[in-house]
Amino acid sequence: MKLWDKGSNADAKVDRFTVGNDRELDLILAKYDVIASKAHAAMLGKIGLLTSAETDRLLAELERIGVDIAEGNFTIENEFEDMHSKIEYLLTQRLGDTGKKIHTARSRNDQVLVAIQLFLKDELKQIRNGSSELFDQLMALAEKYKSVQMPGYTHLQVAMPSSFGLWFSAYAESLIDDVYMLNAALKIVDQNPLGSAAGYGSSFPIDREFTRESLEFHTQKFNVIAAQMGRGKVEKITSFGLASLAATISRFSMDICLYMSQNFNFLTFPEEFTTGSSIMPHKQNPDVFELIRAKCNIIQAIPNQLTLLMNNLPSGYHRDMQLTKEVILPAIQEMKACLDMLSSALQSIKVNDHILDDPKYKYIYSVERVNELVQQGVPFRDAYKQVGDEIQKGTFSPKRELHHTHKGSIGDLCLDEILSKMKKALER
Repeated sequence: MKLWDKGSNADAKVDRFTVGNDRELDLILAKYDVIASKAHAAMLGKIGLLTSAETDRLLAELERIGVDIAEGNFTIENEFEDMHSKIEYLLTQRLGDTGKKIHTARSRNDQVLVAIQLFLKDELKQIRNGSSELFDQLMALAEKYKSVQMPGYTHLQVAMPSSFGLWFSAYAESLIDDVYMLNAALKIVDQNPLGSAAGYGSSFPIDREFTRESLEFHTQKFNVIAAQMGRGKVEKITSFGLASLAATISRFSMDICLYMSQNFNFLTFPEEFTTGSSIMPHKQNPDVFELIRAKCNIIQAIPNQLTLLMNNLPSGYHRDMQLTKEVILPAIQEMKACLDMLSSALQSIKVNDHILDDPKYKYIYSVERVNELVQQGVPFRDAYKQVGDEIQKGTFSPKRELHHTHKGSIGDLCLDEILSKMKKALER
């Protein structure tokens, strides 16, 4: 069954090519098509295009289909093009002519728009919550290890003293930027597109404000062409939020891979979070974090992929838009999996308490010595040259006491301020 079927049969090869992966992907979205169909049916009843009895029957049957979806009993067989055709078939099979009326005053494109946006709303909120949970973990680790020093690097060369508190809270605060991006995507997604039909509205007196309230969209996408042009755009905007978060997580995972190596030995994880080698019995490989890094790097390419897919399409619907589902749905699932795995791993992280005791890090305190001389009245350039000369001659003796007091430094991590900042970000 196809919603556009007029009685003729499509070529089997054309059918396979045009349907693509929709049957599999629509199993993820079917829940939202049912939710939107319930709002649409109730609206049709409100404006008199359905009787109250027809409305009640449709709502009851849609509820039943929704339960089947939730319990995993909903399938889309090969004779159906997508979730929309299967759901309408079930309604027609069970309710006769009443089931045939569900498509009144809407288009399949209308259905896809609203189902996608309802789905993205839920998923963005879940990913934002996952980011918040990761933030809480990082902040707890920053507090726990705020006094444990570690080397900071520039150009991968030993640079200046840092701390695990500084490192953990750096990634925590970076997550706030990612939440800002997710918030922006959520705001754009949270606009009701239902009622745009095929992109040019309907001659039926539909009540779009009723469906907006029923579906709990924050506002309306008022112009029906603008609503149609949201197809692909909402996916791309969402992908920018995912890419921002993925960049943070990928970089953090890279740090972990580096710091787990024997050359660094800054931190460790239990064996269950590492893998071995087929020929080297001593190996404990950071495969989990390498895969998080790789998956997040792929996610960072998604905005470009969607841009190329949608670029220069004129207004109105085009079948190209069908492929956005194949890009954004797997990316969302991968992002959630990466958040979950990283959160699980961090519960068992252990840090090395005495990294800077190693003599190879003694020059990390050279800047401290320069600053000490400056505070004694020596001009900075002269102090810099004096310490540099001591290093060249091998006479430099580090003073390991640190006196960093400004906000955001080792001595003042501003953890309370960062916590407050995230709380405000999550309130938006």
